[in-house]
Amino acid sequence: MSEKQDNQLSRREFLSGSTVAAGLAVAPGVFLTLTAQAKPADQAVSSDNRWGMLIDSNKCANGCTSCVSACEQENGWGSANPTENKSSPEQKAQWIRKVTLRDKETGHVQSLPLMCQHCEHPPCVDVCPTGASFKRADGIVLVDKHICIGCRYCMMACPYKARSFIHEDLQDQLPHAPRGKGTVESCTLCVHRVDRDSDKAVPACAEACNSEGHKAMVFGDLKDPDSEISRELKNYGGEQIRADLGLNTGIRYRGI
Repeated sequence: MSEKQDNQLSRREFLSGSTVAAGLAVAPGVFLTLTAQAKPADQAVSSDNRWGMLIDSNKCANGCTSCVSACEQENGWGSANPTENKSSPEQKAQWIRKVTLRDKETGHVQSLPLMCQHCEHPPCVDVCPTGASFKRADGIVLVDKHICIGCRYCMMACPYKARSFIHEDLQDQLPHAPRGKGTVESCTLCVHRVDRDSDKAVPACAEACNSEGHKAMVFGDLKDPDSEISRELKNYGGEQIRADLGLNTGIRYRGI
């Protein structure tokens, strides 16, 4: 291996290595901010799991935005950001949003949360020119902010409009949810919770929904036949939004 190749390899290894957010002095007055570590180096994610969520629109209350507020607070985006980062309405990030569906024939109205669908075959990954958009072995789709160049191809490719572009400077970000101006972001299924304790992990949105008593969101391992989400899907079924695209989404819905 040449010295040039060795230098390039070292740089890639450095950029891909995740560690708890901290300032590393590389020169007087210059600091390099590293991203939050999603998984300890000795605990690699496994394809034995596939994390997903089942959302029952019949239990999702109209006008309730607890799931959205919980995601804002947990990951530090939007108007509920505890660090007081405020964006104009046109530029506000949306990791999760509530949408209203209306049947034109019957007039029936439904409300449901919409976020990154964590596809098995994610279009955002296919079109990303740098590899910043990627899917983990356990099915969670993420963005590597180190190598995202802000081209927004992924935003155009996503049929669910689930990604946001950060237009503005940010301060006081949360260590487990690094963000950056000029990059794209979306729902991570609270990956920091999954990596901390996958057996008990519940994303902030589902936790808030349960606390409100709606219990419209069930999170779990789709590959574990004994998990609650697998039992629910087997016994009562679930649907994908735009199943015709063949993306095999990790987010399933009931009642749509």
